[in-house]
Amino acid sequence: MEPSINLRYAIEQRRAVRAFQPTPIPTVIFSEILRLGMRAPSGFNLQPWRFIILQSPKSKEKLKACAFNQRQVTEAPVVLICCSDRRVVEPEYIESVIQLGREQGSINDIYADYIRTAIPQAFEKHPSFESIETWTNRQAMLAVAHIMIVAQTYGVDTCPMEGFIGAQVKAQFNIPEAVDVCCLLALGYATEPFKNYGGRFAVEQLCYGESYGGVWEG
Repeated sequence: MEPSINLRYAIEQRRAVRAFQPTPIPTVIFSEILRLGMRAPSGFNLQPWRFIILQSPKSKEKLKACAFNQRQVTEAPVVLICCSDRRVVEPEYIESVIQLGREQGSINDIYADYIRTAIPQAFEKHPSFESIETWTNRQAMLAVAHIMIVAQTYGVDTCPMEGFIGAQVKAQFNIPEAVDVCCLLALGYATEPFKNYGGRFAVEQLCYGESYGGVWEG
């Protein structure tokens, strides 16, 4: 199952879709979108992202009530509740990551011992983030972005949504306390009116050379 749209074209054409056709996404395509999307990178390969896949009208109506009644929740054939799991730093989970790495030939005994020590230390000192939730959400959003881009290469449109009440979503969908809801992601095929391109600032306006505010001459 190969993508039908060039990656560069897909990135340039992607829009946040507000209205969807009822056309279902073929299972083989949706499965490949998830598989490739979750090839996203994560620190120590902990892969803290978790996705609840909603396809039934009943489930989507339940989510819509938690998401300010946004129409795309029930119009889209598939909606993902995108979550991050803070329990990835627990020893048992770390061992599962080590075992996965051993099976792939990427982790030996020396590296296994290193990450058993390094992961707890990283989250104890957390030099680049204030909380583990900040870190796990950061990793999960990398996977969400990958899914959006992969979906577009297969001609599937998406709409990331931050408009929801997290506590309600967690209660309605049996989400554990240690799992946080990062965003919602509707997937399907856009219907008119299509959203116009909003433009992007120039690279030179947003990127700096050597220090913040420094001029970068590409």
